[in-house]
Amino acid sequence: MRTVLMVAEKPSLAQSIAKILSRGNMSSRKGLNGACSVHEYTGSFIGQSAHFKMTSVCGHVMTLDFIGKYNSWDKVDPAELFSKAPTEKKEANPKLTMVKFLQVEGRGCDCIVLWLDCDKEGENICFEVLDAVLPVMNKPRSTERTIYRAKFSSITDTDICNAMNHLGEPNRNEALSVDARQELDLRIGCAFTRFQTKYFQGKYGNLDSSLISFGPCQTPTLGFCVERHDKIQSFKPETYWVLQAKVNPEKESSLTLDWDRVRVFDREIAQMFLNITKMAKEAKVESVSKKEKVKQRPLALNTVEMLRVASAALGMGPQHAMQIAERLYMQGYISYPRTETTHYPENFDLKGCLRQQANNPYWAETVKALLSEGINRPRKGHDAGDHPPITPMKAATEAELGGDGWRLYEYITRHFIATVSADCKYLQTTISFSIGPERFTCIGKLVTSPGFTEIMPWHSIPLEESLPHCEKGDLFPIGEIKLLEKQTSPPDYLTEAELITLMEKHGIGTDASIPVHINNICQRNYVTVESGRRLKPTNLGIVLVHGYYKIDAELVLPTIRSAVEKQLNLIALGKANYHQVLEHTLDIFKRKFHYFVDSIAGMDELMEVSFSPLAATGKPLSRCGKCHRFMKYIQAKPSRLHCSHCDDTYSLPQNGTIKLYKELRCPLDDFELVLWSSGSRGKSYPLCPYCYNHPPFRDMKKGMGCNECTHPTCQHSLSMLGIGQCVECENGVLVLDSTSGPKWKMACNKCNVIVHFFENAHKVRVSPETCDLCDAALVDVDFNKAKSPLPGDETQHSGCVFCDPVFQDLVELKHAAMRHPMHRGGQGRRQGRGRGKGRRPGGRPNPKKPKDKMAALAAYFV
Repeated sequence: MRTVLMVAEKPSLAQSIAKILSRGNMSSRKGLNGACSVHEYTGSFIGQSAHFKMTSVCGHVMTLDFIGKYNSWDKVDPAELFSKAPTEKKEANPKLTMVKFLQVEGRGCDCIVLWLDCDKEGENICFEVLDAVLPVMNKPRSTERTIYRAKFSSITDTDICNAMNHLGEPNRNEALSVDARQELDLRIGCAFTRFQTKYFQGKYGNLDSSLISFGPCQTPTLGFCVERHDKIQSFKPETYWVLQAKVNPEKESSLTLDWDRVRVFDREIAQMFLNITKMAKEAKVESVSKKEKVKQRPLALNTVEMLRVASAALGMGPQHAMQIAERLYMQGYISYPRTETTHYPENFDLKGCLRQQANNPYWAETVKALLSEGINRPRKGHDAGDHPPITPMKAATEAELGGDGWRLYEYITRHFIATVSADCKYLQTTISFSIGPERFTCIGKLVTSPGFTEIMPWHSIPLEESLPHCEKGDLFPIGEIKLLEKQTSPPDYLTEAELITLMEKHGIGTDASIPVHINNICQRNYVTVESGRRLKPTNLGIVLVHGYYKIDAELVLPTIRSAVEKQLNLIALGKANYHQVLEHTLDIFKRKFHYFVDSIAGMDELMEVSFSPLAATGKPLSRCGKCHRFMKYIQAKPSRLHCSHCDDTYSLPQNGTIKLYKELRCPLDDFELVLWSSGSRGKSYPLCPYCYNHPPFRDMKKGMGCNECTHPTCQHSLSMLGIGQCVECENGVLVLDSTSGPKWKMACNKCNVIVHFFENAHKVRVSPETCDLCDAALVDVDFNKAKSPLPGDETQHSGCVFCDPVFQDLVELKHAAMRHPMHRGGQGRRQGRGRGKGRRPGGRPNPKKPKDKMAALAAYFV
């Protein structure tokens, strides 16, 4: 019996496919990484009996990165990133140990079937999986085929079984085009980002951005927003005049007419037209025309149109809408949501999809009518050759999906029903009038067949005032004629929907990456999302774009990226050489980078106008250890200290508060210590600004506070305040927070564990003595006499936090209220960085964890 490994892109997808193919007769178990399950069943494969193992990855297995020193901003000239810096594929999420997991499951398998998403990124993941699995699979006999690719667009029984019966091969060229895009974005983005971030953050203190990033797609996306902003700023309103006439077909009714000249910009000429028309007493009907018109049903739905509608009509950001669509796809409610196609293939089961919706109370009548009367073939759209349009694949209710999930599903379903509905037909009546020598017109519309607008009422023809029955030559009394003075108005800021349209038109990004680029410019504080989901550029976004225009407009215009995208598409089609495209594009951007560096003064002039230099920013906080003058604390992200006398800047932990720490100084460099805190329910620790940026000891890393410092005698160091090994993570040490009294606590210097103890104690001190049972440092506690919880009215006690029965009810384990990804100490459980197990600094052994997981802690820690 052959063993067949099958790999999907996400765990939920693997489970759905396995259920369909095994008809529910399968066994499931967790994989070694804990994130992916393995579903096993027996069946037939290529005419032979086979044992199937269905599992998944979690998106990309590998990611591209620079090796070693080239990841350091300080050690490498950004210009070297274009060619000299070697890259390597690393595991995208090392915690998942995905490569090891795939190799364990793939060992001894005879064949592999790849169920990755059917787009270019999916093809790229195919080869990442193959690189991991092929070395451990059984070697094929002679020319026996072992690699198969499943092509599918929805998670339905029909589509999945059809894919299994028509297996193909993974597309190497499409995978290479993704590799090329990854390498170009990495090298170009990192070089420009590192240079401009270091240059401007070293000069200005209120940039309001921790990273001044550049991206080959991100920057043109920002460019569109700033271009609209510039048009608004440079707009000069003009006054114009409109002649408005009203006629009275009947005594108590009036009809407003539109002037055929529309408007004039000269007041005297407008007045002349008014005087001429006022001489007339009646309006004469010059012509009456009636014409049947059609409003076409929509094209089938693709990704870009879905994102446009989600933003404009549903109020969802593109990134959020895409996440919801992917969830609906994984649950089998809709077809694959990443597609450029707006044309259904001839063999697509439109009636089958429509029947699924026959019982939904919102559109059941419309659907049943279509099924009985016969559906209309959808309009012929664009066939990009990727996936069918986005289509509902099974019925759903609002209770099932809820909230935004239902709203997006409802739109997708209504849109699909509209594509197979009739066009909207209406009768348009146009009456042309003359008042003196001037012509006026009135138009009315009467719907004769609503068609698709029944299911998409927002597209319906608006009800208008009914037109009188009249013929050529009829005369109507004039009610009033007046001159209206108006002004031209500026355009509004771009909506997300308009930006998506521009990006698609100019070839910036793909249907999958467009939401990511828009999300990036929002997160990096280049634009803010205003009401109506309009994108208003910030000062930083405006200055950056204007600076690029001033130095090299091609860095921000969409033309060069559009040309690169075309080259990447040629790689995918096998019509261009991967290495040649990569080399040629990098050479162009390398030249642009050198010119940008040489011309940076042009952008700097613009920065000076909008932002304050470091020396004029922030407030005095702590003294510099070199010149003993006060350094300024710059709160704008990234928060830092700047000494204007020495012209040095020192990074600080982010996402917390910084204040002076009792004016105490570091014994190594004489810098005044500062105290970082994440709040009353979080962690806090002192740090030396100089040591934080320049680790003083070999076993310390950049970004460590005093709670990780291995100085043997400093009163603030880990050596003096460390109590015992963390009860949860492997490398962390619980350190006394000497600033926390009277609500005393100790906190792990690696993870987010906090231990509250000895509330209302007058003093808590770490003793040089250790516990005989667990090797943790003993603590000396001194309580106020009035609030002492100790037996016999005692006020002082020395003992082990973990083992002493007197301390049993005085200790409580918690987790920090907030996690701070930008702060080193905010790592997740079991992910602490440290010096390893064995001994604590200062020669004291690490506390032991007894085999019973410290049974005593079960009693103490809640």
